Amino acid sequence: MSQNANFILLADYNTWMNTKLYDAAATLPVADLAADRGAFFGSIIGTLNHIVLGDTVWLQRFVNQSRTSQLTFPTSVESVRQLPTPTTLNAILFTDLAELRQRRMMLDGAISSWIATLTDEDLAQNMNYSNMLGTAQCKQLGSLLLHFFNHQTHHRGQTTTLLTQAGVDIGVTDLVALIPNKIS
Repeated sequence: MSQNANFILLADYNTWMNTKLYDAAATLPVADLAADRGAFFGSIIGTLNHIVLGDTVWLQRFVNQSRTSQLTFPTSVESVRQLPTPTTLNAILFTDLAELRQRRMMLDGAISSWIATLTDEDLAQNMNYSNMLGTAQCKQLGSLLLHFFNHQTHHRGQTTTLLTQAGVDIGVTDLVALIPNKIS
């Protein structure tokens, strides 16, 4: 089995969970979405914005790496290059949940389409980039993708807690729900 099969599963999980989060958040009044709940990014909308910002930063790093590597990207990922580059990770891109969801869906589509194209050789490549402080980094793409998906999961967990505090249960959130059963 290709090493990339696990990343495809994580991309599917990302899309599935984001759909669940946004569906749940859409049941709340705007004031509840924006209410400061004492979380690291304050509110539900603040935390959802942070996940979009983080994904944008990483996708732009990945697509910009293609200039010095053999990586290729579907058009949907190339379009991420055109988005404004975030300069802080706590900015509010969208106060309107529907607008934020549109960006989220665009990013999820780009993530899934790109991940599906990766080979084991691609995942083994080193990637040069600068972090938000301008410090040069060189790390293996596969390891960076693990961080990318782990970051999403971490902050979606925070969002799930915030939604629960607001009285909304989003149901099952475990990755195992997407892993097919194998008949032995």
